[in-house]
Amino acid sequence: MDTRNAREGHLQSVQAADTMQAVVFDDYGPPDVLRLAELPMPQAGAGEVRVRVRAAGVQPADCATRSGWFAQRGIGLEPFPRQLGNEFAGVIDQVGDGVRGFAPGDEVLGWTTARAYAEALTVPAAQIVRKPLGMSWAVAGALSASGQTAHTAVEELGIGPGDTVLVHAAAGGVGTVAVQLARLRGARVIGTASRENHDYLRSLGAEPVLYGPGLDERVRALAPKGVDAALDASGRGALDASIALGIDRDRIGTLVAFEDVQRLGVRGIRSRRSRERLEELAALHEAGRLRIHVRDIYPLAYAAIAHRDVENGHGRGKVVLMVYSTFGHAL
Repeated sequence: MDTRNAREGHLQSVQAADTMQAVVFDDYGPPDVLRLAELPMPQAGAGEVRVRVRAAGVQPADCATRSGWFAQRGIGLEPFPRQLGNEFAGVIDQVGDGVRGFAPGDEVLGWTTARAYAEALTVPAAQIVRKPLGMSWAVAGALSASGQTAHTAVEELGIGPGDTVLVHAAAGGVGTVAVQLARLRGARVIGTASRENHDYLRSLGAEPVLYGPGLDERVRALAPKGVDAALDASGRGALDASIALGIDRDRIGTLVAFEDVQRLGVRGIRSRRSRERLEELAALHEAGRLRIHVRDIYPLAYAAIAHRDVENGHGRGKVVLMVYSTFGHAL
């Protein structure tokens, strides 16, 4: 059987399924609250497609949701059991009424809200783009949410030619993309990271600096003429260090420390996602101008281990869950 016929046969078997496996949690807590559950197979509505998920990125925001960090702040209060996962890649197996430009068998990547750790999901067709042929499944699953967050941040901070930019947690999933996008805009980038990630940052075009006490002094030594903008993807004292450097507070942005935004007068940056933004990122990767580093891959059933990996901190790039079908095939 040729590859296309094999895929079509597999999709037909999936379409006939009534249930799927997904990662859920029944209460807030440590990674061990995550479990696999059998859920009804979703059906694509008007304007939607159903995607058989092949890979899903694991974000710090997923860990914060699971632990109750958001719930403590009155955000995302939904009934249990709850799902997780905001970025994915996979194969379309069902197309709803009114969808144009996509068909069963198309390989895509996209974003959703807390439903990607699953064998299947439905999503508006406006939230997916075609997966470039040369892009691996792991990279495709790790790009949509983190990549668009970094893109939004670089855009909101107005980073451009001649700027010197400080990126906190520059070796992480969002930081890695932010460094490269800032460099593509003509900026000089200084990135904080643990010492073992310094060579990695250099390979991305950034000048590495060790985080921790004395950070502002180390940055001043690298940039005696000053820093123009700062992006906090860390939350560990990054805003105080940025302010100590005398950066215009309107050009200091945080992706994590939202409780400090009003007190310090800095920007709280939330991802603005669009098909156009994701298409740009995918095209940059396809052209060899944007690298996405995937440091660890786990099966869906190992979601708890993946969360522990992310929560350990200081990791390079992304952690990804690979989703294998209960029908005995890897999509």
